[in-house]
Amino acid sequence: MSASAVTALAAAFLLVSGAPAHQGPVSVTARVETPAVYDDEAGGNADADDPAVWIDPTSPGRSIVIGTLKEAGLDVYGLDGRRLQHIAAPAAPGEDAAPGRFNNVDIVYGFELNGRKTDLALVSDRGRDRIRAFAIDPAAVAAGRAPLKDVTAADVRPVFAADESEVDDQRTAYGLAAFSDEDEAYVVVSQREETRLRLLELEDRGGRVGYRTEDTLDLPATFILPDGKAWAPCADPGERPQVEGMAVDQEEHVLYAAQEAVGLWRIDLDDEEFDTPEMIDRVREYGTPWTYDTAEEECVLDTAADPGFGGEHLSADAEGVTVYHGADGAGYVLASSQGDNTYSVYGRLGDNDHLGSFAVTDGPAVDGVQHSDGATVVNVPLGRDFPKGLLVTHDGEATPSDGEREGTNFKLTPWDAVAGAFPEPLMVDTRSFDPRDTD
Repeated sequence: MSASAVTALAAAFLLVSGAPAHQGPVSVTARVETPAVYDDEAGGNADADDPAVWIDPTSPGRSIVIGTLKEAGLDVYGLDGRRLQHIAAPAAPGEDAAPGRFNNVDIVYGFELNGRKTDLALVSDRGRDRIRAFAIDPAAVAAGRAPLKDVTAADVRPVFAADESEVDDQRTAYGLAAFSDEDEAYVVVSQREETRLRLLELEDRGGRVGYRTEDTLDLPATFILPDGKAWAPCADPGERPQVEGMAVDQEEHVLYAAQEAVGLWRIDLDDEEFDTPEMIDRVREYGTPWTYDTAEEECVLDTAADPGFGGEHLSADAEGVTVYHGADGAGYVLASSQGDNTYSVYGRLGDNDHLGSFAVTDGPAVDGVQHSDGATVVNVPLGRDFPKGLLVTHDGEATPSDGEREGTNFKLTPWDAVAGAFPEPLMVDTRSFDPRDTD
């Protein structure tokens, strides 16, 4: 449906019912971490953000993790955490233009490119407002060579900007989630500092990957609270409550989107169009009044005047979202609660009830996770180190630090370690869902 079709959504917005109280978050520890990167000149302005996992079709233990580093581009890692490849973001096209900046990444399997089934890593280039496509070469993975190759069509247009000068305003492609429907492949992209989502269909342009717009949706920027008052989330002047973390339920064609200062939305993708959004959880700060401190250039929440309309499970920002698929529609939706360094777990069936939360804490060899942005979960066996699936999470505070340099990286945690940490263990289902099966 068109963006205008949800104009009245904010006024009609209803609070979801509160979920039953649950115990505090359980603790798990990661098994592997990637090298820390540093957002300074010496580190190439690298800032880890969002991961994706490509599953090797013949040897799952050779699968790779692809992670965005913002201005520094992409890194590719083995399941042991070793860096296998680095890809730089595109340089600025002109003296006054912004350079490429890779924000989020996701995988599409079996896209027909130049007559061949090709697995793609798709990246949102926030700097240039494009979607970049990288072909993944299984033979290169097997031989230990760099496996990713840029196959983006030269003529791709900005996703949101009307022209190149508007790109430099940086209200550009931000969050990204990809999915397939039989022989077609799609990408949902969010817009930085806006509430807009755009659905793109990938297309083969002479052996390179392009895209065209299928649909657009504007989420609300203001909300009517139960006391009748209008409320807008805390933001810098001119900014609207953006979405970054997103994931598509591949089997059900449902988009889960985390509007950072608002909560978690469920949006059906009906015939490759956005259906009416439904909020399944709110951040704790929802409805809290605020002021803007011009001297400090930051929002200040008036927590003493919190009317109590917020949720219980997500602390702003609501961030990385990923889906664990089980049999017959069972499974989980995971969302990063960045404000308290935890992850909330919701059921995939029915009303997406909240089932509990967990934190990735310090272990004997790998430190814990703080301020997490992106995450991705894989249910299938990935070799001897991750025989029951894998959860990869961004860590916004990798330790030990290098002097005053602040490091970031990615943590790899066995899924069965997460599942088994809950008082009532979560499911471990390695057979019911094949990410490569797009029918």
